[in-house]
Amino acid sequence: MRLLRRLSVRARITLGSLLVGAVVLAGAAVALHLQIAHATLETDRSLAAADAAPFVSDLRGNPGEAPDRPAAGVLVGIRSADGDWVVDALPRAVSRALPTTVPGDEVTLRLRTPRGPVTVVGVPVRSADRTSVVWAARDGRAGHETLERIDRSLVVGTLLALTAFGLAAWLLSTIALRPVSRMRRAAEDLSVGRTAGHLPVGPSDDELADLARTLNTFIDRQRENTERERRIVSDASHELRTPLAALTARLELAHRSAGDAVALEGALTAAEADVARLTSLAQTLLELSRLDEATDTGRAPAVTTTAEALVTEVMQGVDRARMTAGAGGGARDGVGAAPVDVDFTVDLLDPTVGYGIDPAAFGRIVDNLVTNALAHGTAATAVTIELAQTPDRALRLVVEDDGPGVPETFLPVAFERFARADTARRAGTGGAGGAGLGLALVRGLAGQAGGTATLTNRRTGGASAAVVVPPA
Repeated sequence: MRLLRRLSVRARITLGSLLVGAVVLAGAAVALHLQIAHATLETDRSLAAADAAPFVSDLRGNPGEAPDRPAAGVLVGIRSADGDWVVDALPRAVSRALPTTVPGDEVTLRLRTPRGPVTVVGVPVRSADRTSVVWAARDGRAGHETLERIDRSLVVGTLLALTAFGLAAWLLSTIALRPVSRMRRAAEDLSVGRTAGHLPVGPSDDELADLARTLNTFIDRQRENTERERRIVSDASHELRTPLAALTARLELAHRSAGDAVALEGALTAAEADVARLTSLAQTLLELSRLDEATDTGRAPAVTTTAEALVTEVMQGVDRARMTAGAGGGARDGVGAAPVDVDFTVDLLDPTVGYGIDPAAFGRIVDNLVTNALAHGTAATAVTIELAQTPDRALRLVVEDDGPGVPETFLPVAFERFARADTARRAGTGGAGGAGLGLALVRGLAGQAGGTATLTNRRTGGASAAVVVPPA
């Protein structure tokens, strides 16, 4: 087995083909040998029976007369029941080898003599006066020599056929594996960076072409992942640079304000805000990384949450949004600013239907969509949250605002990481949304549950974000 593992695929295919061919050809040769041997024996038996027939007829027709002597070259012997030869024209070696008793029925014997094989037919003849047996023999040397010549031809033919079979298997496997050699060379070039293309796909629409296409798809996916990781690292470094620089400046100011309690408190408060933004950004990046890992490995968590439980998450998200935005009398952008109105409606056809999303993940979706709506709005923006079930029991979450909306050029890339509509966003939103990760997280969480996420501009003004999750 260890030796076989060291052999190439071509060699293993050839050896396997030779083994199968040897078994088949040997079986065919043995079957042909047996058929020819049986045919030879049957011919000798028929000739011997024909030689014995006149003597059998004579004994039956004239039981009282002495039987005639056989003609020259006719090997016939007549033996009585007591073992005496009445007529004996058989070779001595054959006469000695024959049984002394009378068989119960016609028999055929194949005897080996010093001169070669002999086929003997014995026909019992019974009458009222006596019982005897007529033995007729036929020299089987001619048939035996013919069979030997045929056997030699079969051996030579089998060897020649195996040689041709092995050469054909080697040639066909070489031709069949040629695309594999091309793919291997192309893969080597790809691994060292000499080329940035794909593995070659052969002209035949066969399994190797399917393998090449599958590997090319895998290569494209790996390139996309590599490019996405490079872009994420670059964007994350850029995003982290600003709060880190601000945090450094805050701490330097805190050192300088060591004797001024009011200034020191302000610097520390601002530093806490920068730390909170860094923490939120790191947490969101971690969540997105876990989503990518679950998507790539296909090991998404198997959870089922009822629609009724998700309603609770929506209500808690509304409470958090109102507290964050200063709804109900708070000031969002300073003293005297108009309050932000956050309202919600629920319309469930069947609250017991389950969905493949964790309540905490659904709460993150609500928080990020509301934060995005507030970021696109004005100081007096009204945000509406609607949770409903479609006729096919899919759960639909819609978050709308009546602000100025988002630029049309931003909509196609709205759910990409670190994508931000800078002209439409308001400063001070902070967190992952300010870094352009909130909607990316929304899409990732929705996709993990088998759902979709979309963002559009309303005709009446403002933006509308929708997440649809199918039933589990």
